[in-house]
Amino acid sequence: MFTCIEFENANGAYVITLNRPDKLNSFNQQMHQELKQALDTIEADKQARVLLFAAAGRGFCAGQDLADDAVTPGGDLGQVIEKYYNPLILRLTQLPIPVIAKVQGVAAGAGANLALACDLVYAGKSASFIQAFTGIGLLPDSGGTWQLPRLVGMARAMGLTLLGGKVPAEAAADMGMIWQCVEDEELDATVDAVMEKFSKAPTLALARTKQALRGSTSATLEQQLALECNYQRQLGNSADYAEGVASFGEKRTPNFSGN
Repeated sequence: MFTCIEFENANGAYVITLNRPDKLNSFNQQMHQELKQALDTIEADKQARVLLFAAAGRGFCAGQDLADDAVTPGGDLGQVIEKYYNPLILRLTQLPIPVIAKVQGVAAGAGANLALACDLVYAGKSASFIQAFTGIGLLPDSGGTWQLPRLVGMARAMGLTLLGGKVPAEAAADMGMIWQCVEDEELDATVDAVMEKFSKAPTLALARTKQALRGSTSATLEQQLALECNYQRQLGNSADYAEGVASFGEKRTPNFSGN
């Protein structure tokens, strides 16, 4: 069904694997179209619990494939961004399930910002992140100019984007750009454990937590308090809250349905 990605589902635990390893998994139009189809499927699945973005080969994603006809110099790059990148980033941030990125090797340009759009980023120690845009006469897109100042502060965001240097995964974790850097040989097992945890988690509570956090940057304290109250009211009437309280009282592991 797909040639540029691999798409798997195990009881609501979805995995999208970027699969153009000979091109360092760089984006072309077909990959974007396949990603759209995969996300359509996930959004329609009421039993979806978690999504993992992984990549085949030695690198995560080198960004845009500059050999793709859509990005020929003199063309309308804005049209490519409007059609492909902006919808992709918005869909990832708005998915009502946790979205994880597993990064090995290089994540550059739009590939780096795809990872940063995920809720949790796990990277192997040999991985690196590069805002490689100014080196070819462009500015960071795919949400890079929005994400980076919020993640690492304006001074670091300026240095990362204007200089375009390589940031090792360990440094990225130290500055708060990503969630965790682990030894390369531990990356798969670490992410598998997180996927297992989220596949059994109270999914609605995770969704509301994600929505509340992502919306907080544009809200006043009063607005955020009201939002927390409304979400908590909804969660307090959920099956998972009832199960959480019951399991706590009975000193057993909760069996969350995701509802």
